[in-house]
Amino acid sequence: MTHTWRVETPIDAVLIGGGIMSATLGTLLQELEPGWNIKVLERLDTLSQESSGPWNNAGTGHSALCELNYTPLDADGTIDISKAVVVNEQFQISRQLWSFLVESGRIPDPSAFINPIPHMSFVWGADNVVYLRKRYEALSSHPLFAGMHYSEDPQVIGQWAPHLVEGRDLSVPIAATFTDAGSDVDFGRLTELLTDSLVERGAALELGSEVRKVRKNADGLWEITGRRVGTGEQFSYTARFVFVGAGGFALRLLQGAKIPEIRGFGGFPVSGEFLRTTKPEIVSRHQAKVYGKAAVGAPPMSVPHLDTRFVDGKQALMFGPYAGWSPRFLKFGSFFDLFASIRLHNLWPMLKAGLTNIGLTIYLIQQLIARPKTKFMDLLDFYPEADPADWEKITAGQRVQVIRPDGVLQFGTEVITGADGTIAGLLGASPGASTAAPIMLQLLERCFADRWEAWQPALDQIIPSHGQHLADDPVKAQEVLVSTAAALRLASPAAPSQARSA
Repeated sequence: MTHTWRVETPIDAVLIGGGIMSATLGTLLQELEPGWNIKVLERLDTLSQESSGPWNNAGTGHSALCELNYTPLDADGTIDISKAVVVNEQFQISRQLWSFLVESGRIPDPSAFINPIPHMSFVWGADNVVYLRKRYEALSSHPLFAGMHYSEDPQVIGQWAPHLVEGRDLSVPIAATFTDAGSDVDFGRLTELLTDSLVERGAALELGSEVRKVRKNADGLWEITGRRVGTGEQFSYTARFVFVGAGGFALRLLQGAKIPEIRGFGGFPVSGEFLRTTKPEIVSRHQAKVYGKAAVGAPPMSVPHLDTRFVDGKQALMFGPYAGWSPRFLKFGSFFDLFASIRLHNLWPMLKAGLTNIGLTIYLIQQLIARPKTKFMDLLDFYPEADPADWEKITAGQRVQVIRPDGVLQFGTEVITGADGTIAGLLGASPGASTAAPIMLQLLERCFADRWEAWQPALDQIIPSHGQHLADDPVKAQEVLVSTAAALRLASPAAPSQARSA
């Protein structure tokens, strides 16, 4: 007979999932309500092994400095920078939270999780050069994009990133933008640092604890039940508030909680692969994150990029992503995840999403059947002298794109909250981890409306720009950029490297 471990005393907040979202929310709650009892439940035996793991994402501090999918070309020939500004502002909120944690001693050394690295956009072909020039003109005067440089000169671009130019047919025009203000983030290590700090301050962490069900009881509290992986021992906790930050599995748990707000939502899983090299002679000559344009029909998270990565104190280069497909909702999930998530209320939205995204389906099929030699050609577009012998294939994290009740396939994140604010969950992906802080602030405001006003003084200390739009205040924007750069030991946009200008 299997023993059930039951705790009747209500826990103030149970966070399901040991990734960056739970770690961020727990950190904010602990700052705002230091007396609260917080418990983190993770099904695996270590933290951040799914989407937050350093090799399961690109590690880009997504601030729209280089990501071209955030600046589309409108029909009238102008560049729409509105999404880029929003994404950049969101990342500045995350930077402010991390800076506060460094300055308050909760994170002793920022270089353990974040490192400065230039961000570049790179294109080839006459039409793409025109696009990038317009993009630069639209962004460079904005206070959040100070210090951005542009060049069409191969010599200048070669100084920024030699691999992009060496061996290239220079009869084809090229262009690039460059900014020192970029960063590489190890979200796995950040998750560990935040969770360690949570535990040191009294929170409880239980690894190897798989949550199977979340249900509201007659007292209006949430019953969280599951089993210990390995022993099979059952557990049961009661909580006043539950956050479901379980990556792709959040959809199933929220469906099981039977909250009306999840009705109609579905998920479409997408996996990915990267190429990686750790050869010092290659890595040392490419110190940048370089993003290009996505292929026709490719989803936004498939924008090709050649990235410098800092993981476990070592540098590597990573190129990709190459799209794949699996019915799993987690990298360490089940092949039945997709089918188990289908309900009568989300069947039509899922079918509609499939019918209206034929281009995506064709793209995925092309990626799945492409030979390794064909895939390697994509890297040669960025690095013409790349040698297949120097690169290895790695499998990235599993993503579950949100299918909304109206049948729209959403490439972003969706916060789902119960009507009474006692349960919330997060669906979706990119830009994901980079925007953990603003997403969790949004969640707190929706779930704790009765406490939100009282929390304002503390939030103003944690995030100085809280409640403001930096895009509307160039002085404040510069102040935030400079102060967080100093705290996190990043390059300051106030003093761009003029030697790198075109």
